[in-house]
Amino acid sequence: MNAPGPAVGVVIATRDRAERLAMALAHLTALPERPPVVVVDNGSTDHTRAMVAERFPHVRIVAHAENRGALARNDGVRAIGTPYVAFSDDDSWWAPGSLSVAADLLNAHPRLGLLAAQVRVGPEERPDPLNATLAASPAGRAEDLPGPEVFGFLACAAVVRRGAFLEAGGFHPLIFFGGEETLLAYDLAAMGWGVSYCPEVVAHHHPAPSPRGDRAAVMRRNELIGCWLRRPLPLAARRTAGLLADAGRDPVARTALRGLLARLPTALWLRRPLPPWVEEAARRVDGQRAEGSGTGTVVGTREEGRPPWP
Repeated sequence: MNAPGPAVGVVIATRDRAERLAMALAHLTALPERPPVVVVDNGSTDHTRAMVAERFPHVRIVAHAENRGALARNDGVRAIGTPYVAFSDDDSWWAPGSLSVAADLLNAHPRLGLLAAQVRVGPEERPDPLNATLAASPAGRAEDLPGPEVFGFLACAAVVRRGAFLEAGGFHPLIFFGGEETLLAYDLAAMGWGVSYCPEVVAHHHPAPSPRGDRAAVMRRNELIGCWLRRPLPLAARRTAGLLADAGRDPVARTALRGLLARLPTALWLRRPLPPWVEEAARRVDGQRAEGSGTGTVVGTREEGRPPWP
């Protein structure tokens, strides 16, 4: 981990948001750490690729002909050669010095597979409410980790150990986008890697106001997909029954249910339940979610702003 060259690289997945991406790249390429940056273009139809090539010639572009959703981040991690990888979106960037702090934390804690950073939102740099949720995680804190263990995070505010990320399989192919963070946290923890909230590392997020579209349905669908993939079958069945009951009166629930049923056979085929000790911690986090929000939103995900791959 102390080999010559940058310790942390940055991976950005984007689609059809060239000007917002340009702002993010301006911040990232000015960082004192001078991280290598890989942009994975999810089939943009605007001038994204030409803009990057013209204005940021040292930024590498991985171009896809189609939209691969969160899997684009997996492609970026495979393409970059740094031992640690920080994710950004086309509306986010890292505070100066934070990537160095992240590298120090990962060097000092060999079991740390992913660190979730503190998020500051908008020009006012207001604390994201997620910060307090993660700081109060009921999963506890292991002696060999630098912060509380969490089962959620914001992808554009995460730094991963590249080997751990690839070993865990990265973001899951069945979850296109929305809630993909929690499933990755489960998979890292199941393999013995730590996932910690580290507020000394800071990410800036400037989401653009945009219509919600079908995002609420996507989030609920994906939460249940993750449940069928990793959680006990009785729990998955109860939560699906709740969705079915809601579908009779709620169009969002009906959309979520249709999406879930279309993917359920594949989820059962790919099912890999969590080890008991991880499941027990996940249930404690479920309790925090229920007390704090009263909703079905997975801890560590957000619905503010448009995702970079609609």
